[in-house]
Amino acid sequence: MQVSKIDTNYTVRYIEKDILSRLEPNKVVVIHGPRRVGKTTLMRHIQNKLNEPSLWLEGENLSMKEKLSSQRLESLMDLIGENRLIFIDEAQQVENIGLNLKILVDQVPGIRLVVSGSSSFELSKQVGEPLVGRKWQYYLYPLSQLEIGRNQTVFESDQLLEERLIFGSYPEVVYATDRKKKSAILESIVDGVLFKDVFALEGVKKPQKIVALVRLLALQIGKQVSLTELSNALDINLATVERYLDLLEKTFVISRVYGFSRNLRKEITKTCRYYFWDNGIRNALINNFNSLNIRDDVGMLWENYLFIERQKKRLYKQIFGDSYFWRTHDRQEIDLVEDRGGVLYGYEFKWSEKKISTPQIWRVTYPEAKFEVINKKNYLSFIV
Repeated sequence: MQVSKIDTNYTVRYIEKDILSRLEPNKVVVIHGPRRVGKTTLMRHIQNKLNEPSLWLEGENLSMKEKLSSQRLESLMDLIGENRLIFIDEAQQVENIGLNLKILVDQVPGIRLVVSGSSSFELSKQVGEPLVGRKWQYYLYPLSQLEIGRNQTVFESDQLLEERLIFGSYPEVVYATDRKKKSAILESIVDGVLFKDVFALEGVKKPQKIVALVRLLALQIGKQVSLTELSNALDINLATVERYLDLLEKTFVISRVYGFSRNLRKEITKTCRYYFWDNGIRNALINNFNSLNIRDDVGMLWENYLFIERQKKRLYKQIFGDSYFWRTHDRQEIDLVEDRGGVLYGYEFKWSEKKISTPQIWRVTYPEAKFEVINKKNYLSFIV
């Protein structure tokens, strides 16, 4: 059994308890998420917590990849030996990982497997059909306020808000002790691993265009994005832009939201907005870690932060529903609309605490819908 020392900075992840309850015989727990958000640390923490014979395998290790992709029970048994608790990190790197996991689950009584992957697209594609009825899937993101706030008072959370807006919440960044270290870590993530899985996917022929695309998106948070304009700016065709955006979503760089409409022709539905899964990554892409008092994009940072933290809360707490933005051609808008059980909830994000009223067309068209302004006074209840 390989057991590592747990980082004293470790923040208990929200999904940990649920994963422990799902570690059932002849089942696979799959953890998706971007690189360096703590998937390995979470798995190590679970391994230590269980404190029983187990085996740790690295999907990026060449010799292990060959054995794990054999599709032969004898070879797989030679690899795992007597261990019945198996951890496989970066499993998407292993060819035919889904079929090999199926062989183990079907043929080895009592085996439990925990696997992670930084490419939702690749890992989901490989484990989807072979493990139908045999897996539990979870998603891990940069630390959420839901998790960080467990060890903070409301006052402390408020005091650290600017830091979250500028540097985000990748674990290494949160644990770093000064701004210089935080910015250096974020730059290393952007330069080293952020696009690694995107570039590795088949058909990506112009990686520099993807980087340029993401930088353009970083300047358009909270705005409707024109794919035609992106295509023209990057000098690539529309289909390629759409493919790159899809890959960036599947590798956890950005999150897409569509326009909402039920009743009005004047409602905008054909464009999308894009948010970054981490504010710090967004700021690293545009090389801006300036304090809020000298920035002109505080509204963008606030909107991105609230949208993503709300998504984390809903995903982790299993608050089901669909997310949209709402905007009319005469520019009445609401930043976030949640459709939960047929009830509409509209949220407008404002950095200032100035009172604003419900958009008139929204109130008239959807009289039963809720509406709330989220600002610095009430944001914690919204995301925690």
